[in-house]
Amino acid sequence: MATVTLKPTLVVGARGSVGRRVLAELLDRQSPVRASARRPEPGQFPTGVDVFAADLTDPKSLAPAFDGAGQVFLYANHEGVHGVIAAARAAGVERIVLMSSGSVIHPSSRGNAITEEHREVEEVFRAASDLTVVPIRPLVLATNALGWAYPIKTSGRLPLYQPDALTAPVHERDIAAVVVAALLGNDDTTGLLTGPARISQRDQAHAIADATGRDIAVDGLTREAALAQFARFMPPAEAEAVLLFLDDAAAGNSPATDTVQGILGRPAFGFDVWAADHAADFAVS
Repeated sequence: MATVTLKPTLVVGARGSVGRRVLAELLDRQSPVRASARRPEPGQFPTGVDVFAADLTDPKSLAPAFDGAGQVFLYANHEGVHGVIAAARAAGVERIVLMSSGSVIHPSSRGNAITEEHREVEEVFRAASDLTVVPIRPLVLATNALGWAYPIKTSGRLPLYQPDALTAPVHERDIAAVVVAALLGNDDTTGLLTGPARISQRDQAHAIADATGRDIAVDGLTREAALAQFARFMPPAEAEAVLLFLDDAAAGNSPATDTVQGILGRPAFGFDVWAADHAADFAVS
């Protein structure tokens, strides 16, 4: 267990699904904390929290937020990593907890474009040997399913590529708890984070149906149609990378681990818990 100073912890991206939970847990522990967002607005953060406007791709914006911080939580950002390192050095930041990806240590994900981008970020941080950087590595985010909300709400039908592919999505509450453990000095938090059990995309849809009390029909998508659908929201190379992750899962290569339990001393939350927590996101207004 590393020693952590009493300097405040900076949570970058504190409005995000993981960041806001990290912020809340640190506040619950009465740890000194500050928050940043690209464009913070009044009322977005708890009263009494110092809030900074900071963009990971703009090194000048990082200096005020980093100044005086002992620990920083941030997301991997390929474009801004060198500026982050420079800002952390200048401010004397003692510990960075980096939201990375489990694909970096997942053998069959090697070569995937998204994997290699995360790997490159980790390697740049690793080369900055004067900084203590602890990567957090969730493999499949349960929040990916929020991308299904629109078709579910508008039609009750969900088009999916590889609907029977098995993964073990990890709840953002578990990720945040692991992040907090790392921020508070636990160095044994870099393993592959997953949910407690593998579940197909089809059964994830059924869990959402149970949580919302409405029927959801699953329609299979061809690879061509799925690629076109994902390419509407991300660069083509990233869309292809997402399909490769699903192909790998369909081949049986996406595991469930007990890493969360080993770190937190309790089982990870299942996808049914995640679906219940997010039922309102899928409800028809």
